[in-house]
Amino acid sequence: MSEIIRATSYPLDREKIDFFSCVQFFAVHLACLLVLWAGISKAAVMVCLALYVVRMFAITAGFHRLFAHRTYRTGRVFQFLLAFLGTAAYQKGPLWWSAHHRHHHIHVDTVRDVHSPLAHGFWRSHVGWFLYHDSQTTDQALVANLLKYRDLRFLDRYYSLPPAILALSMFLLGLWLERYVPGAGTSGFQMLVWGFFVSTVLLYHGTFTVNSLAHIFGRRRYATKDGSRNNLFVALITLGEGWHNNHHYYPSSERQGFYWWEIDVSHYVLTVLSWFGIVWDLQRPPVRVYLNQMPDYEAD
Repeated sequence: MSEIIRATSYPLDREKIDFFSCVQFFAVHLACLLVLWAGISKAAVMVCLALYVVRMFAITAGFHRLFAHRTYRTGRVFQFLLAFLGTAAYQKGPLWWSAHHRHHHIHVDTVRDVHSPLAHGFWRSHVGWFLYHDSQTTDQALVANLLKYRDLRFLDRYYSLPPAILALSMFLLGLWLERYVPGAGTSGFQMLVWGFFVSTVLLYHGTFTVNSLAHIFGRRRYATKDGSRNNLFVALITLGEGWHNNHHYYPSSERQGFYWWEIDVSHYVLTVLSWFGIVWDLQRPPVRVYLNQMPDYEAD
């Protein structure tokens, strides 16, 4: 841990808050207050949770394990599906997301890592970095291998389109249920609020815990030059991304829970998909990775 480059301060005055990003981000949060008028129903909550899980899988298995790290292979159709659903999470586009994540691995927990809680504090690592003007650009040199895909470039440029389509779909779904399934007890307005706004906010903060919590709380199996930690809570809410120390030690592995007891839902789903030939060449950690863990397995 002594090798981690820390910063006691950071020249935030050199950066500016991006107004457009702030408006979008906080508007989605404020819209959650509409539950006071929309009410609640079993159907709305179930759709909310389902869309959280589906889009979290698209972020973890698509944006992270496929686009950012190339830990497995798939065809263009499934690749586009993951990219579309991941973009519908309203965390910008696949090129932007992958470029920032690769930058994170290059400069992890140094002052150049824009969402390091060790270098910049919890608030900035969890949310603040996402709202600064300097975070809005995409370093295309870091994602040169992805630029050949026209559909990914389109989604990255028009990243607000998939969330808008999802929001409209939720409203129409609610109207359909209200008209044809009276027992559902929902409406277009209610389904929009729960299926899009509440689900998206939960997804924001679930994803962001990997940046913040998983670099502060948890156990360290490997002596990496950063603060990455294995955190069961983060793993559960992100479908397996909480085994962060494992991941930082060997990021080329599709599987991030290296042992059977480390729950990694994204890995389970990808394994099943591989049985049907939808994905293939899933990378595993080599034997040497299992032999190189710290003898005392340091814990907080």
